[in-house]
Amino acid sequence: MEYRNMGKTGLKVSELSLGSYMTYGQRCDMEATKACIDAAFDCGINSFDTADVYGKHYGTTGSAEEVMGKVLREHSRSSYVLATKVGYGVFDGENGKGLSRKHLFEACDASLKRLGMDYIDVYYMHLYDDTTPVEETMDALEDLVRQGKVLYTGISNWSTKQIDTALKEAHSRQAAPKVVQPPYNMFDRRIEGDILPLCGQKSLGMAVYFPLAQGVLAGRYNSVSAIPQDSRAADGPAGKVIEYVGVLSQTNIDKVRRMTAIARESGLEMAQLALAWILRKQEISTILVGASKPEQIRSNSAASGVRLQQDVLEAVERILNE
Repeated sequence: MEYRNMGKTGLKVSELSLGSYMTYGQRCDMEATKACIDAAFDCGINSFDTADVYGKHYGTTGSAEEVMGKVLREHSRSSYVLATKVGYGVFDGENGKGLSRKHLFEACDASLKRLGMDYIDVYYMHLYDDTTPVEETMDALEDLVRQGKVLYTGISNWSTKQIDTALKEAHSRQAAPKVVQPPYNMFDRRIEGDILPLCGQKSLGMAVYFPLAQGVLAGRYNSVSAIPQDSRAADGPAGKVIEYVGVLSQTNIDKVRRMTAIARESGLEMAQLALAWILRKQEISTILVGASKPEQIRSNSAASGVRLQQDVLEAVERILNE
């Protein structure tokens, strides 16, 4: 496993991070969760990602933090970087969501309690809150940082304009955002036009999610009419996410089949090719990968350090542009 600095900070994160969206505390039981997290450590992964809202799709908001915290506490706190998020509705009432001072303080304390930890390494603002002034949000985060409850802050799912506004407001603050978390994969390259250049210019770290397009780029699907029963597409809430991002199409499946041949010629699995393709961008600090089985983590981890040859990149580009 290779490591990269998170933007211009001194924080070093593994090129692959283990995420928990729709897995731990949700589709995976405690035994599977522990097996996956332990496998991640064995592979050199030192970065883990969750959110206070993960579990909500299954009626158990906060369960991802609870189970991940339980397993991570078996390891030295200095041996890993833990990120969680705030912003979606996790409490009842009008103040049970958003980025107000009240919600940030209450949500942070609740996350720490569920995690069973004293501090959060990276605290992401999970969505933009147009009902709360950015100044109020940054003031509250500054206090959380000064209290030692949060070490670094980040932004997830904000537009380029919103990110730039936050950076200007947070200028010179300890709590100024240091990392951005957007989706990025071979079939979703929107950040290449705006967010990625901004992060490069501002020296922000990037932790990208959906790197395998919800399993499509792992070669899990051979046909839109024959969905494996143990796949995300066959799962209710997860299947809706795949439908929402619009990646599961016969056209994309056919492209993956052709790229799989290219991967094999390079001695790689399709998922490893897709991950190494993302890591070609030096602006990206880490990739969030999900896994329900330890072998998936071991296989994906092999993508770290892979340098794709120019002819491979060109062949992939031709297929993607068709």
